[in-house]
Amino acid sequence: MSGITIAAVERDTGLSKDVLRMWERRYGFPTPGRDANGDRLYAAEQVERLRMLKRLLDQGHRPGQLIQRPLEELKALAARRPEPGLQPTGDHTPVLTELLALLQRHDALGFQQALRHQLAKQGLQRFVLDIIAVLACRVGEAWESDRLQIFEEHLFTEVTERLLRQAIGALPPGAGQPRIVLTTVPDEPHLLGLLMFEALLALEGAECIALGAWLPIPDIALAVKAHRADVLALSFSGAFPHRQHPGLLQRLREAVPSEVAIWAGGGGVLQLPKREGIWLLKTFDEGLGALAAWRQQHPQTVERP
Repeated sequence: MSGITIAAVERDTGLSKDVLRMWERRYGFPTPGRDANGDRLYAAEQVERLRMLKRLLDQGHRPGQLIQRPLEELKALAARRPEPGLQPTGDHTPVLTELLALLQRHDALGFQQALRHQLAKQGLQRFVLDIIAVLACRVGEAWESDRLQIFEEHLFTEVTERLLRQAIGALPPGAGQPRIVLTTVPDEPHLLGLLMFEALLALEGAECIALGAWLPIPDIALAVKAHRADVLALSFSGAFPHRQHPGLLQRLREAVPSEVAIWAGGGGVLQLPKREGIWLLKTFDEGLGALAAWRQQHPQTVERP
């Protein structure tokens, strides 16, 4: 019998072998066949449905609400924008307080385990919006008021970025439009906000090409051309020198082809005036609004290598 092994399904979908076996017992799906050795083999149609289920789980849905739904219904649900927007939901104060306390107690392992628990509980989208976005603000406030040391803030950033990279890497690869290059300019080493945005874009099916931080402008332009990008997404933290913004944005717009959209987000753009040819994204909701607007303007899907 032909089919896809459970190890390959785990790599493809980001769903662990334990989860696949548990769903099989609890919900009657998936329904793998068996090879001559009795090992599970999954049909391609089931793997496609599992990919969609994983995307919906990362958006905050629960498996019991999804597993019996047909694939077309799952696709429609995944394409639906959350209402009333991407604002935090519920009161997560106790969780956030405990996470901050773990940092202050220098419990690196406990902090990491608590974050992983919240990611599994909330799904990637709500984890980014309800936990990490709010916690990042609280960490910044605690550092400014001397309730948190710089090494504790660095621990928060390092653990969170590592976990987000792992979560993004576990998503099915985005093959839809637009193709987005994500990076930061020289003198901007902060990547957390960009990683959070990448996670939300990946959940929406965009093809994300992350190039890390501190890329010189000529190299940004080369990367955009080499990857045949539709969009260049940049992050500016609140710590980035404001006086550098106008010149940098102008140089970027001149260096990058006019048909490539430039999105600039982060705390560093909050006070900037509108600039022609640059889309300033002051919230994650505005970022996904820019994605929806781009897709409306480019409805035709083009096959690319």
